Amino acid sequence: MQSNNKSIVPVVLCGGAGSRLWPLSREQHPKPFIKLADGESLLQKAYHRALNLPDITNILTITNRELLFKVEDEFSAYNNHHVHQTFILEPSGRNTAPAIIMAALHVQASLGNQACILILPADHLIQDDAAFKLAVLQAHKLAMGGKLVTFGMHPTYPETGFGYIEAQGEEVVRFVEKPSYDVAQEYLRSGNFYWNSGMFCFPVGVLLQHMEIHAADILHHCRTAFNNARVAEGHLYSQIELLGDFAEIRDDSIDYALMEPLSVKSQDKLIAVVPCELGWSDIGSWNALSALIPADASNNRILGDIYIKDSENNYVQSENRVVGVVGAKDLIIVDTSDALLIAHKDHTQEVKSIYANLKDKAHEAYKTHRTVFRPWGSYTVLEEGEFFKIKRIEVKPGESLSLQMHYHRSEHWIVVSGMAQVVNGEKEFFIQTNESTYIPAGHKHRLINPGKLPLIMIEVQSGIYLGEDDIVRFEDVYGRV
Repeated sequence: MQSNNKSIVPVVLCGGAGSRLWPLSREQHPKPFIKLADGESLLQKAYHRALNLPDITNILTITNRELLFKVEDEFSAYNNHHVHQTFILEPSGRNTAPAIIMAALHVQASLGNQACILILPADHLIQDDAAFKLAVLQAHKLAMGGKLVTFGMHPTYPETGFGYIEAQGEEVVRFVEKPSYDVAQEYLRSGNFYWNSGMFCFPVGVLLQHMEIHAADILHHCRTAFNNARVAEGHLYSQIELLGDFAEIRDDSIDYALMEPLSVKSQDKLIAVVPCELGWSDIGSWNALSALIPADASNNRILGDIYIKDSENNYVQSENRVVGVVGAKDLIIVDTSDALLIAHKDHTQEVKSIYANLKDKAHEAYKTHRTVFRPWGSYTVLEEGEFFKIKRIEVKPGESLSLQMHYHRSEHWIVVSGMAQVVNGEKEFFIQTNESTYIPAGHKHRLINPGKLPLIMIEVQSGIYLGEDDIVRFEDVYGRV
């Protein structure tokens, strides 16, 4: 990481499950990866905003280690060759306080106590980039003066799902939990309350000093995890993989761990707020996401091959099937390849209960879509039944699956497009379009795409057990052995 010790380092927080946006959002495809109507994901928009700030030479991203390759794919759409990329990889999410401390420890070690971190949640939408840049410059100036800075959004309606910040000018008076509707109306009328956006700008020395006072246990365990992390370095690239000790850290948000107690106990007015109007939304429900789609004359918002008759005020989205809606009102209808959501607009916050129920029952629909992304490419489950499963596999140019073996299933591979280099037992050979090979259970095997175009295959599995955990890896270029 290279820069002067008074620089600003954007920190993109890419985590969370986005359970209120199920079935689009899943554990291994959380809310930041949801594509909006313009084709960009929320994560890409957050990263692009950071990349376009003036004088940025470093960007730090914190994510789950299972999502690293997916995040890198998202970032590859942008010309980022002038910035140093750092990835901090969590074994499991511990909320924002440990994540932000990890970022601060890394920046402190690299750039010193005067450097500032700009905390950017990857799952928020900001539509006014010019106003965002001005707000960041104002926040950086306050942070360089020793302030812990939060970004407060001017409320436009009495929202009960957000926390609020009460302020006098730039000074934060207090943080307020999610209010009732009547209280939210009072906040809106007062003019000195703001929505708590979850964005911050911190000088790392000041931040860590006050974490020592208000959340010493989290800081102590974070230092241990940071010192024990596995680190890899390359040209304009750093990877910090946190190990199992990180998963033992107390789960807490930066608001609960630091900002709220500091605002109550400190007499030094250390917390400042930058009031903002950025076209901001946390996209926290289907109502918020649907508002981004233009409405027709009956206030229906549709995305996909949708046919509507005698219906009003609905949001309907379908990935790949025709959907017809007749005589419906005030509904959210979201159709994916493996799950269908139908919810009344007044109950969209309760979608997370469906996600939680699926998770409790270990149903795959909480965790993955039919298309699952891997470092080498992706696979899509086309059909499955007792003793068989059919997949479409796409391997990126130059990539390879691990050298592996399955105890309980055999596999037939048929090349649809491209060329495959195959290891099958003791043999290594190539198969081309319309050719196939058979992998018996118990055979070591590997699939490689040696070409410059994607390799597309159909895999037919058969056996008494077809779970994804029936895999023994012997070698893997992605370190998954």
